Amino acid sequence: MSATIQIDAPPKAVWAVLTDLARYPDWNPLFREASGQVAVGNRITLRSVHPANGRLMTVKPKITVADPDAELSWVSSLPGIISGEHHFALTPVDGGTRLEQSETFRGLLAAFPLKTFARAEVSFQGLNEALKKRAEGR
Repeated sequence: MSATIQIDAPPKAVWAVLTDLARYPDWNPLFREASGQVAVGNRITLRSVHPANGRLMTVKPKITVADPDAELSWVSSLPGIISGEHHFALTPVDGGTRLEQSETFRGLLAAFPLKTFARAEVSFQGLNEALKKRAEGR
Protein backbone atom coordinates (compact mmCIF):
# COMPACT_ATOMS: atom_id res chain seq x y z
CA MET A 1 0.00 0.00 0.00
CA SER A 2 1.18 3.54 -0.64
CA ALA A 3 0.27 7.22 -0.64
CA THR A 4 1.94 10.04 -2.58
CA ILE A 5 1.85 13.81 -2.12
CA GLN A 6 3.51 16.90 -3.59
CA ILE A 7 5.13 19.14 -0.95
CA ASP A 8 6.09 22.74 -1.69
CA ALA A 9 9.38 22.48 0.19
CA PRO A 10 12.75 21.07 -0.87
CA PRO A 11 13.69 17.49 0.08
CA LYS A 12 16.12 18.83 2.71
CA ALA A 13 13.22 20.48 4.60
CA VAL A 14 11.00 17.39 4.30
CA TRP A 15 13.86 15.16 5.49
CA ALA A 16 14.45 17.42 8.50
CA VAL A 17 10.82 17.02 9.60
CA LEU A 18 10.70 13.30 8.83
CA THR A 19 13.84 12.47 10.82
CA ASP A 20 13.14 14.69 13.85
CA LEU A 21 11.58 11.84 15.82
CA ALA A 22 11.28 13.84 19.05
CA ARG A 23 8.83 16.22 17.31
CA TYR A 24 6.48 13.50 16.02
CA PRO A 25 3.95 14.14 18.83
CA ASP A 26 3.64 17.74 17.57
CA TRP A 27 2.39 16.81 14.11
CA ASN A 28 2.32 13.09 13.23
CA PRO A 29 -1.18 11.51 13.36
CA LEU A 30 0.07 7.95 12.67
CA PHE A 31 3.28 7.70 14.71
CA ARG A 32 2.22 9.49 17.89
CA GLU A 33 5.57 9.05 19.63
CA ALA A 34 9.03 8.20 18.34
CA SER A 35 12.54 7.99 19.69
CA GLY A 36 15.98 6.88 18.63
CA GLN A 37 18.64 7.88 16.13
CA VAL A 38 17.88 7.65 12.41
CA ALA A 39 20.92 5.74 11.10
CA VAL A 40 21.24 2.47 9.21
CA GLY A 41 21.32 -0.47 11.60
CA ASN A 42 19.75 1.42 14.52
CA ARG A 43 16.45 0.46 16.08
CA ILE A 44 13.94 3.21 16.75
CA THR A 45 10.81 3.07 18.90
CA LEU A 46 7.46 4.05 17.41
CA ARG A 47 4.04 4.29 19.06
CA SER A 48 1.50 4.04 16.27
CA VAL A 49 -2.23 3.68 15.80
CA HIS A 50 -3.21 0.17 14.69
CA PRO A 51 -5.31 0.50 11.49
CA ALA A 52 -7.68 -2.34 12.39
CA ASN A 53 -8.69 -1.34 15.91
CA GLY A 54 -7.33 2.17 16.55
CA ARG A 55 -5.31 1.09 19.58
CA LEU A 56 -1.81 2.35 20.21
CA MET A 57 0.94 -0.20 19.68
CA THR A 58 4.69 -0.01 20.11
CA VAL A 59 7.08 -1.32 17.47
CA LYS A 60 10.87 -1.21 17.37
CA PRO A 61 11.83 -1.30 13.71
CA LYS A 62 15.38 -1.40 12.39
CA ILE A 63 16.50 1.35 10.01
CA THR A 64 17.53 -0.24 6.69
CA VAL A 65 18.00 2.90 4.56
CA ALA A 66 18.77 6.45 5.70
CA ASP A 67 19.85 8.38 2.61
CA PRO A 68 19.59 12.07 3.62
CA ASP A 69 17.08 14.11 1.63
CA ALA A 70 16.17 11.05 -0.48
CA GLU A 71 15.05 7.83 1.24
CA LEU A 72 14.16 6.41 4.64
CA SER A 73 13.15 2.79 5.31
CA TRP A 74 12.69 0.61 8.32
CA VAL A 75 11.64 -2.99 8.86
CA SER A 76 9.90 -4.68 11.76
CA SER A 77 8.87 -8.29 12.16
CA LEU A 78 7.63 -11.17 14.17
CA PRO A 79 9.92 -13.81 12.64
CA GLY A 80 8.04 -16.42 10.64
CA ILE A 81 4.70 -14.68 11.26
CA ILE A 82 4.78 -11.24 9.61
CA SER A 83 7.22 -8.54 8.57
CA GLY A 84 6.65 -5.05 7.28
CA GLU A 85 8.93 -2.62 5.51
CA HIS A 86 7.93 1.05 5.78
CA HIS A 87 9.43 3.30 3.15
CA PHE A 88 9.58 7.04 2.42
CA ALA A 89 10.96 8.20 -0.95
CA LEU A 90 11.67 11.92 -1.47
CA THR A 91 12.07 13.05 -5.07
CA PRO A 92 12.89 16.65 -6.03
CA VAL A 93 10.21 18.04 -8.39
CA ASP A 94 9.79 21.67 -9.53
CA GLY A 95 11.51 23.16 -6.46
CA GLY A 96 9.48 20.94 -4.13
CA THR A 97 9.33 17.30 -3.15
CA ARG A 98 7.28 14.34 -4.29
CA LEU A 99 6.87 12.14 -1.22
CA GLU A 100 5.83 8.52 -1.59
CA GLN A 101 5.17 6.58 1.59
CA SER A 102 4.65 2.84 1.30
CA GLU A 103 4.50 -0.35 3.34
CA THR A 104 5.10 -3.90 2.16
CA PHE A 105 3.97 -6.83 4.29
CA ARG A 106 5.17 -10.43 4.07
CA GLY A 107 4.49 -13.59 6.02
CA LEU A 108 1.65 -15.77 7.26
CA LEU A 109 -0.44 -12.91 8.65
CA ALA A 110 0.11 -10.53 5.73
CA ALA A 111 -3.36 -11.21 4.27
CA PHE A 112 -5.25 -8.40 6.01
CA PRO A 113 -8.95 -7.75 5.41
CA LEU A 114 -9.58 -5.07 2.75
CA LYS A 115 -11.07 -2.76 5.40
CA THR A 116 -7.76 -2.79 7.30
CA PHE A 117 -5.85 -1.85 4.12
CA ALA A 118 -8.31 0.97 3.43
CA ARG A 119 -7.84 2.34 6.96
CA ALA A 120 -4.05 2.06 6.65
CA GLU A 121 -4.07 3.98 3.36
CA VAL A 122 -6.18 6.72 4.97
CA SER A 123 -3.67 6.91 7.83
CA PHE A 124 -0.79 7.16 5.30
CA GLN A 125 -2.59 10.03 3.56
CA GLY A 126 -3.10 11.72 6.93
CA LEU A 127 0.61 11.43 7.74
CA ASN A 128 1.54 12.79 4.29
CA GLU A 129 -0.81 15.77 4.69
CA ALA A 130 0.55 16.53 8.16
CA LEU A 131 4.16 16.24 6.92
CA LYS A 132 3.35 18.57 4.02
CA LYS A 133 1.85 21.17 6.36
CA ARG A 134 4.80 20.94 8.74
CA ALA A 135 7.50 21.10 6.02
CA GLU A 136 5.81 23.95 4.14
CA GLY A 137 5.46 25.94 7.37
CA ARG A 138 9.17 25.84 8.23
